[in-house]
Amino acid sequence: MDAFDVTILGCSSALPAFGRYPSSQLVHIAGRYFLIDCGEGTQMQLRRFSLKFQRIDHIFISHLHGDHYLGLPGLMASMHLLGRTEPLELYADEGLNEILQINNRHSHTVLKYPVHFHSLDFSESKLVFEDEKVKISTLILKHSIQCCGFVFEEKQRPRKLIKEKIEELRIPIASLEALKSGDDYTAPDGVVIPNIELTTDPLPPRKYAYCSDTIYNKDLLAQLQNADLIYHESTFMEDMRTRADQTMHSTAKDAANMAKEAGAKRLLLGHFSARYKDLNPLLEEARSVFPQSYLAQEGEKYFV
Repeated sequence: MDAFDVTILGCSSALPAFGRYPSSQLVHIAGRYFLIDCGEGTQMQLRRFSLKFQRIDHIFISHLHGDHYLGLPGLMASMHLLGRTEPLELYADEGLNEILQINNRHSHTVLKYPVHFHSLDFSESKLVFEDEKVKISTLILKHSIQCCGFVFEEKQRPRKLIKEKIEELRIPIASLEALKSGDDYTAPDGVVIPNIELTTDPLPPRKYAYCSDTIYNKDLLAQLQNADLIYHESTFMEDMRTRADQTMHSTAKDAANMAKEAGAKRLLLGHFSARYKDLNPLLEEARSVFPQSYLAQEGEKYFV
């Protein structure tokens, strides 16, 4: 089974606090590395946790509040200084393209590698990346500026061959792809052998959802349904409900309700306010609603 995991690089909200960095995480799926958000210090965290950032070919920025993108110019400059030549695919609000161009123009920087900018549509969910194994779609969030999350989904795997049966019946290699697709096998003597006797069901595809800054939003439930892992911002606790509503952020209870209603397997809490040194009360609040809640911890790898 292909690796599918998430490494947390930053889980703080607007202000770095108590050793926590602003938002960033690295998703590893089907041999590819995707960076989600790039707050200040992201490249330092990548180095700290021995993660090779030149392997990152796709970067997704949820919105243009500084704690989600201010580390990007530095990361891109380091990629340049270290001799990167491979293209970088960047997905973000169109405004970020302007910011980066101004930065490079005034610093007289000409990157050694091409940057392909993909302007996100914040009006509706869109498929933004797809290959033979993975698809990535946007989640339209409700925040004080246009903002989106991202859903990473494996595609359905082919059926698994029963090796002993294949060898016993001497089924030719040319027929194996059809078997993996669910077709029956017709032997040279005309006997049809049902696919179910030659293959087993594949493991179900896995799903990871990243819910960046947002208020509680039931419109997301259809896309979050049955997610294996959801990361959901939980900036405040319920006793700060007024502040959460004013700033269009969620509480730990909001995040837990979202995971519960989506039928998720596990929930990662993150984007913690700098007012909280001890995060256990947020965890307790979430677990009172959704017991499979966990605190995002920087440097930790979470398997989907």
